[in-house]
Amino acid sequence: MDRLPIETTTGRIIDVPTAATAAAGRVLRNTYMLLSATLVWSALVAGAAMTLNLPYPGIVLTLVGYYGLLFAIMKLRESAWSVALVFALTGFMGYTLGPLLNHYLRVIPNGGSVIMTALGITGITFFALSAYAISTRRNFQFMGSFLFVGVIAGCLLGLAAALFHLPGLSLAVSGLFVLLSSGIILWQTGEIINGGETNYVLATVSLYVQIFNLFTSLLNLLGYSSRN
Repeated sequence: MDRLPIETTTGRIIDVPTAATAAAGRVLRNTYMLLSATLVWSALVAGAAMTLNLPYPGIVLTLVGYYGLLFAIMKLRESAWSVALVFALTGFMGYTLGPLLNHYLRVIPNGGSVIMTALGITGITFFALSAYAISTRRNFQFMGSFLFVGVIAGCLLGLAAALFHLPGLSLAVSGLFVLLSSGIILWQTGEIINGGETNYVLATVSLYVQIFNLFTSLLNLLGYSSRN
């Protein structure tokens, strides 16, 4: 289905990519290019927030800003404005990350080591899962429903942990999101290379959010381990 056999003038049979495979390759390339740019942009904003010691915006403003920008991206996903909105969203999330990183540096004696360890594990996990999905070209569509339900449940449990100050539940939610984020990275990459996702803007947002969730979840787990 992905490649078309063609007989050359010498009688040799070769495979050439079909139009669908070529289109999927373009989406994957554009996704990784935009994802790389947004990760750098987000890191710069986080660094600026740390340097200026900006306060955390609070859970209400964070949720309003995140879901508001996400809704706008969904509505304008076919517009040129969608790319600008992606940078607005990732910049906002970078801003929320700055105060969190400052907190780890202040509260945890080896906070810098914890941050770098979480960052390293996040990078290795992302590249390993992406490489596996691309090399095997497997379709992970069967995971979609399970992951969607898991994210909804995780968000509700995480909100309850934050509102009622339940550290044990917060750790459990972090562990859950490490697994869910890893699964979604695998699923989303599979969707791109198999033609299930044709909009590189939406694919970028999906992968960025999972990298962000994976990193912050690992921070919570490693930070707790370091404090104890």
